[in-house]
Amino acid sequence: MIGVGKAKQYASVLDKPLSRGRQEVSLSAFAFLFSELVQYNQTQVDNIAELERRLEDAGYAVGARVLELLCHREKGNRRETRLLGILSFIHSTVWKVLFGKVADSLEKGTEHEDEYMISEKELLVNRFISVPKDMGAFNCGAFVAGIVKGVLDNSGFPAVVTAHFVPIEGQHRPRTTILIKFAEEAVGKVNQSWVVSGA
Repeated sequence: MIGVGKAKQYASVLDKPLSRGRQEVSLSAFAFLFSELVQYNQTQVDNIAELERRLEDAGYAVGARVLELLCHREKGNRRETRLLGILSFIHSTVWKVLFGKVADSLEKGTEHEDEYMISEKELLVNRFISVPKDMGAFNCGAFVAGIVKGVLDNSGFPAVVTAHFVPIEGQHRPRTTILIKFAEEAVGKVNQSWVVSGA
């Protein structure tokens, strides 16, 4: 018998350890799937605001699941309970898992204490989408805003999260800024520490 005793047998798929191997999706496959998501939702709505809301809803579900996965794999089922900690977690860990790199910048708003911005020069979801002129300022970044909102809401940091284009001088494409405006109860969590989820 070849290989007897070398392969460990598991009672079920749930008993298998989580693989930490290469976890990448083909960029062309993602671009195709995402464009289909946009096109399908475009046929279901009457205006741009509703389309962006539907993309945000789809992203919200992704954000909730990404949070659960990363808390389990990276943090031993612990969740960040500090405002700056969760922002750093999204800016670095979540962004790297989803887009293969850390976000370009994380900044605090200058006009309001409860506003933060994550900026990306060329957001992946906007890279392969050509927006017709009749759709004006439609921003596929609403999907990513939904992901960020899903992570924040499920971490106990309620916020309004929106995606905006910001023109860059001398550049053809504008940069995308994810604007996060926290609710009052979230701003109070600035100096709290880690807590085990479910405890």
